[in-house]
Amino acid sequence: MDLKALTQLLGEKVKTDPVTLTAFSTDATPEFKATPEAVVFAESRDDVVKLIQFANENKVPVITRGAGSNLAAATVPITGGIILVMTKLNRILEISKSEMLAVVEPAVTNVNLDNAAAEYGLMYPPDPGSKTVSTIGGNIATCAGGLRGLKYGVTRNYVLGLEVVLGTGEVINTGSRMVKDVAGYDITRLLVGSEGTLGVITKATVALRPRPTISKYGVAYFKTLADASVAVDAIVGAGILPATLEFLDQVCINAVEKFAAIGLDTSAGALLLFGEDGDSDDVEIKTQQMADICANPAGVISVTRAKNVVEADQLLFARRCALPALAREASLAVSEDICVPRPLLAETVAKIAEISKARQLKIGVFGHAGDGNLHPKVLADINDPAEVARLHAALDDIFNLALDMGGTITGEHGVGIAKLPYLERKVGKEQMYLFRRIKSAFDPNGILNPGKTGS
Repeated sequence: MDLKALTQLLGEKVKTDPVTLTAFSTDATPEFKATPEAVVFAESRDDVVKLIQFANENKVPVITRGAGSNLAAATVPITGGIILVMTKLNRILEISKSEMLAVVEPAVTNVNLDNAAAEYGLMYPPDPGSKTVSTIGGNIATCAGGLRGLKYGVTRNYVLGLEVVLGTGEVINTGSRMVKDVAGYDITRLLVGSEGTLGVITKATVALRPRPTISKYGVAYFKTLADASVAVDAIVGAGILPATLEFLDQVCINAVEKFAAIGLDTSAGALLLFGEDGDSDDVEIKTQQMADICANPAGVISVTRAKNVVEADQLLFARRCALPALAREASLAVSEDICVPRPLLAETVAKIAEISKARQLKIGVFGHAGDGNLHPKVLADINDPAEVARLHAALDDIFNLALDMGGTITGEHGVGIAKLPYLERKVGKEQMYLFRRIKSAFDPNGILNPGKTGS
C-alpha cells in the first residue's frame, strides 16, 4: 500500500505509528489479533468515500470499526490493510417526535440515543449489555439484541433507512423515513447484520417508540438453571411477553457478587430476573403473575419483587455486569452467543453443564432466557496450553450443540472470525455461494472486511 499517497489524500486523519496500530489490532474478542498497515479516523462521509475509492483502486482491505466492543473478532484486520475508525461521526442529526424516528451518525452510542429520545417521551428499544459504549453503527452491523429483545425485538426491527458507502465508493440511500416502504429489494435488511462486508454505514434512520412510564421487576432464585428454564417456559406459555426475562447461573452469580457486592444469593444455582414495563396497571398485574409462576416450579428457592427503583436498578446491574465480572475470574474468558428454540432451553443448559464437566472447565452461563439466547462464558488459564486446548474443544462442543438443537451459532454478537468455521453447517453450501455472489455485487474487489461473513 502507498501510505504516502493515502496521507496526501486524508492528511492527519491517517495514523501509522506503532502505538495506534497496536491499539487497533484487536477488539473485545480474546485471542484474535492482527496488525493493520494504517488507521484512518474519518470525520465525514466524504472522508469515507475518498478512503474507499483509494482502497478499491489499490485493492487494499478496509475494516470498519466503531467502539471495538465486538465479541466475534469481526473488526480484527486479519488480512492487514486499513482500519477505518468511525468514532468521530457521532452526531444525533434529528429526532422527530411526530414520526417517532431519529437520524444519527454511526458512532452515536446506544445509550446516548436512548437518553436523547427520552427528552421527547420516546425510547430506542434495542438494549445490548454494552449499550453505554457500543455504537448504533456497530449495533446495525451485528444486528445487536439485548435485554428487551423478547418484547421489543432487535436492531433490525428499528432500522428504517441507511446511507451507505459501497466497496466501489458509490453512495446509496436505502429505505426511507416511512414504516411502510416496499419499493424494490429490502437492501436495508440485507445490510443489517452484514458486519461491514457489504458497505460502510455513514447515516442511519431508526424508529423510536413511546417511552413506558412504569417499570416493575423481580428476581427468583432456583436450585439449577434447568429449573429456571422451566419457569421461563411457563411464563411465555401463559401468554406473557415480558420486557425483561434474564438469567444467571451460579458461576455468574458468584462472580457478580464478588464484583459488585449487591447481596445476591450465592447459594442458588440460578437467578431469573423478570420485569415488565408500560403505562397502566397491567404492568403490576403481569409482574405479579410472573412472580407467582416462578414460585411454583420444583427447584424454586425464593421469589422477591423489587420494592423501588434502586432495587430494580441493582437487579439490572447484576445482569449487565455478568460479562465483565466473569472476565475477572480467569486470564482467558471467552464469551459466546448461541440461540436455541425456547422449549429446548432447559435441555441445552443441562448439556452445557455436561460439557463443563467433561472438559474440566468452569463455564458461566447467562443470557436472554425469553428468546433462547444463551451466553456461555468459558474460563481458562491462558498460560496453560492444555487448558486452552480444552477451552477450544468446549467451544466446538457448544456450537455443535446449538446446531444439533436446531438453533444458531450467534444471536447477536455476529459471526466474525470466531464462528466462521461453523457458518456453512448453519446455512448450507448453497447459501454460502449466494452470500459470495451478493458480496461481489456490493464490493466487486472484495476490499470490505475480507475473511468474514460472505467473503
